[in-house]
Amino acid sequence: MDDFSRSLSLAGASNFRDLGGYAGRDGRIVRWRRIFRSDHLAGLTPQDAHVLAELGLARAVDFRGRVESSALSYALPDVRYYALPIEPTVVQRAKEMAQTGQRMTEPKAVELMQDTYRAFVSDNAAQFAGLFEQLLAEDTPLVFHCTAGKDRTGFAAALILLALGVDRDVVMQDYLLTNGLYRRPESLKSSAPEEVLNVIWRVREDFLQAALQAVDRDHGGVQRYLERRLGVDEAARRRLADLYLQPYRV
Repeated sequence: MDDFSRSLSLAGASNFRDLGGYAGRDGRIVRWRRIFRSDHLAGLTPQDAHVLAELGLARAVDFRGRVESSALSYALPDVRYYALPIEPTVVQRAKEMAQTGQRMTEPKAVELMQDTYRAFVSDNAAQFAGLFEQLLAEDTPLVFHCTAGKDRTGFAAALILLALGVDRDVVMQDYLLTNGLYRRPESLKSSAPEEVLNVIWRVREDFLQAALQAVDRDHGGVQRYLERRLGVDEAARRRLADLYLQPYRV
């Protein structure tokens, strides 16, 4: 029985968690304490930084857009930083609607979120390919994150787990863990109704499904998408398995 905790208790990041422990390719288990996903790391306390140092965290991949990352920058001792910016289109679309006098409703927010996830598939393959390049380069502990660690990060986590052979239902369960962990910033001020904020600041099964359906419909499935758009062919998937799945038990 593994004695690892999936969610790390950090004061400055509420959605920092481990992708280990899931059954992957050929029944092999995803290794603990190698791949982490998180919300942004700019609020980490010195004690948080000590916890991450104890884990041997060596690499951080940041999916935040340029304005987001410059507004809340961070540097962790002995952690190499890689920026793979994906601009936050939902926030921009919401601002544009407000400027033109359009009212953001719950159904419109859901539509925007689903469109955003579909755009990850079609418009941001280069960024996700960059993440896999990092994963394939070495197996030192790595964290990838965006601002809330739920959308850009959520799709990236799904791709990693699926590439490692984790079942789709389990991948979805991992994705939905955000709703029990992520704490919306208390300083956040918005005139949007609470039901709209609950769409934008939480995750829903139909969001990730929108992306995966686009992968299946437009690219012939996850494996073909990984190979043709992200450069992760069968040889690369075998290397991922060797790096991040526990060895076969004899």
